[in-house]
Amino acid sequence: MNDYEAIIEALQHPGAYPERPSSIEHTQTHISHLFLTPDAVYKVKKPVDFGFLNFSTFEQRRFFCYEELTLNQRLSPDVYLQVVKIRRGPGGRIAIDGAGEVVEHAVKMRRLPSESSLDLLLALNRVKDQQVEELGHMIGGFHLKAETNSEIAGFGSPEGVAQNVVENFEQTAEMIGRTISPAKFQRLKDYSTAFLEKHRPLFERRAADGHIRDCHGDLHNAQVFLAPEGVRIIDCIEFTKRFRYTDVASDMAFMAMDLDHAGRHDLSKLFVEHWLAVTGDHEAMELLDFYKVYRAYVRGKVEGFRLGDPHIPREEKDAAAQRARGYFNLAYRYIQRSDKPRLIISAGLIGSGKSTIARHLAADCGMALIASDLVRKRLAGVAPTAHHYDDFGQGLYTPEFSDRTYLEVNRLARQFLEEGRSVVMDATFGSRARREAAAAVAAETGAEFWAVECVANDEAVKQRLKRRQQRANSVSDGRWEIYQQEKGQFQPLEEVPQGRRVVVQTSARPVGESVQYAVEQLGLDPA
Repeated sequence: MNDYEAIIEALQHPGAYPERPSSIEHTQTHISHLFLTPDAVYKVKKPVDFGFLNFSTFEQRRFFCYEELTLNQRLSPDVYLQVVKIRRGPGGRIAIDGAGEVVEHAVKMRRLPSESSLDLLLALNRVKDQQVEELGHMIGGFHLKAETNSEIAGFGSPEGVAQNVVENFEQTAEMIGRTISPAKFQRLKDYSTAFLEKHRPLFERRAADGHIRDCHGDLHNAQVFLAPEGVRIIDCIEFTKRFRYTDVASDMAFMAMDLDHAGRHDLSKLFVEHWLAVTGDHEAMELLDFYKVYRAYVRGKVEGFRLGDPHIPREEKDAAAQRARGYFNLAYRYIQRSDKPRLIISAGLIGSGKSTIARHLAADCGMALIASDLVRKRLAGVAPTAHHYDDFGQGLYTPEFSDRTYLEVNRLARQFLEEGRSVVMDATFGSRARREAAAAVAAETGAEFWAVECVANDEAVKQRLKRRQQRANSVSDGRWEIYQQEKGQFQPLEEVPQGRRVVVQTSARPVGESVQYAVEQLGLDPA
């Protein structure tokens, strides 16, 4: 066992800590070891060198511990407490703040309650508007105060921004065909290159006007805690200036993008609005989509890197690949603005395949997806996978709550359509009135209205619903007995003109063929 391994081993025992904690949890990332006690977190940097990050020597690890402390105290001074010395004392005993030679350093943090993580609260549908408003104000104020000078400004020059963008595509070339399609890769690359060239004067003006600042650099949901005492943000980038010295618009866009990725475009818009209210930096909106693309692509790239790690189990790699595809698809969605967006409803009885068709259409064609099942659970304040097997028309499925759900689905669709973005709405749409309400949203926003009606035979539906109930991560509460009752009340889509209505027999062909048929009939351009 070498010296570093001995340190990691020693810190897994209570006797190495001055407070003698009752328990210690040891976890690690690709760059740090984390030791969690009931009240604190001790972070020890790994002796690694990734080129953009170099912790390979004792001196470098010590330096970046102090950098991490100083930089993160800007946003969370009561979380980042101090840098502690790890010593080897008499008899080779290794302990924090003990006696003897200093052999390593660690950043000591106050442990934030895991239940206050924004990631978790989003997953549980427990994030309140006022909390996001507070987040927008906090980040806006941070950006106004963040340091800027000629050195920092240089990182926001067209050449500085281009370096990061080009590096993204170079580092993901090997992911083509695995987590991103060749067409999406090329279109995102072409978009980014063209935007940089066309808007060169804007990037130069931003740098000259002091908008390039010493930012957070890694501002996404996992770094935010909505603690009882207020918003706390952790883990800014300390290991390289290149990723932290950036346009405040890029830092803000990272947060907005990750809220989009969580399926909360409404909260993303709210965050941006309150950031703007503090900063007054309306010029940043010209860069919002560009930087959202960049940030989503970075997240897709980072998740993709996990696929090449031999120490990560296969099931974790599969989950990482799915997350990577999700971020790359989101990046692609951002470049799909149109003067004539589409509103496509994917309608049909439960078990008809409408959700599968909607999901594939959105991912393949760069459209926003609004799923009524997710919206319904959010309005009820319950986790998406928390099942409510209510009787037909009862509980979360009363006519009144369903009306509220469809109103919210339409409201969310309007937000996207007003931005020139096409939308796929996944819901039963079993009544003519609800379909006409969606069509009215399309008409009011200048969008084309289309209906995809998904149809399946009873036996196929029965088997699908049985398999769905066996999956722990299913959002739907659909069951065979509900299907039978719903079928008797479903109103045919006779009011939708034939030229704007596509019928997909999902039990007659494989999923891929059903999606391809819908794409062709809708005249879409998948990538």
